[in-house]
Amino acid sequence: QVQVVESGGGLVQAGGSLRLSCAASGSGISINAMRWYRQPPGKQRELVAVITSGNSTNYADSVKGRFTISRDNAKNTGYLQMGNLQPADTSLYYCHTALDFTVPKRLRIYWGQGTQVTVSS
Repeated sequence: QVQVVESGGGLVQAGGSLRLSCAASGSGISINAMRWYRQPPGKQRELVAVITSGNSTNYADSVKGRFTISRDNAKNTGYLQMGNLQPADTSLYYCHTALDFTVPKRLRIYWGQGTQVTVSS
């Protein structure tokens, strides 16, 4: 059974840093690509960062230069390193991961459960 579990959220002061993790577990799987989304209270979910199967990355303008998305294929884990956090970054953060299955060969999308990031001023 496949599980995708996020961790690393919390409360931090403005200017601080956090690292979110998104770990996929299960047999015969590997991460193809990963996205991080966030949904501030009362607002729509927005795309924050993307890492492709070829390790290309892309970021929302609001986080460029502050956030870094990465992956550790050996651990089937993706990360979102967040720096110089601001109150506007307060949100529920979700990972969205495309997993490759070996047998039978297929691609499936999974969402994490969400992790809360709160930035105090």
